[in-house]
Amino acid sequence: MNVTLLLKPGPNQIIMKILFLELEQHLKSSSGASVVAIDNKIEQAMDLVKSHLMYAVREEVEVLKEQIKELIEKNSQLEQENTLLKTLASPEQLAQFQAQLQTGSPPSSSQSQGTAQQPAQPASQGSGPSA
Repeated sequence: MNVTLLLKPGPNQIIMKILFLELEQHLKSSSGASVVAIDNKIEQAMDLVKSHLMYAVREEVEVLKEQIKELIEKNSQLEQENTLLKTLASPEQLAQFQAQLQTGSPPSSSQSQGTAQQPAQPASQGSGPSA
């Protein structure tokens, strides 16, 4: 801020220059204080956002941990059922199943009826899969 005074050189001009310098210094220091205040507000807002984000992430992690636990339990149950079905299946049914896996074709209705009838016999023993 450069101000040229239209006064005659002398004490009045010096006083006016000092006054303007003081005013300029005051404006700089007050704007510096407001910059610090704004920086503090921004930092507080960022801390608040960070804490909310961390809370949301922790909640999501807990939900995902629970889902993983449920999926592990379900996988274990399906593995047990798979093992049971393999032990109850006849060698012909296992061979048909392996052939279907290799070709990628779904079982035909006559094959699925044959396999559906076979496990019905051991179910009378009370050791069928639980659903």
